[in-house]
Amino acid sequence: MVEDLGSGLNYNKKGLKELIVLIESNKVERIVINYKDRLLRFGFEILEQICEFHNVEIEIINHSEDKTYEHELVEDILSIITVFSSRLYGSRSKKAKKVKETIESALRE
Repeated sequence: MVEDLGSGLNYNKKGLKELIVLIESNKVERIVINYKDRLLRFGFEILEQICEFHNVEIEIINHSEDKTYEHELVEDILSIITVFSSRLYGSRSKKAKKVKETIESALRE
């Protein structure tokens, strides 16, 4: 069993890498995922093709209703914005914390 937490936009997840190695080495017969877009938001079709080449079945437990192209596009754009804004604000908070620590350290001295 391979478990992984993280965004479907992150291709550098430990669990995803492990899963690809297992598929490529023919050590897995079926992949069971909760939601399709949690595995990979973009590029799922590539992984699906790799699985097909290695006779690996992908089972999706929670199929969402059929969405229109426009609805899927809106969800994809919101996902991208969410990931990049998290990275931006995360890096800003790290910088602010470092500046605060530097100022506090200077004041103590």
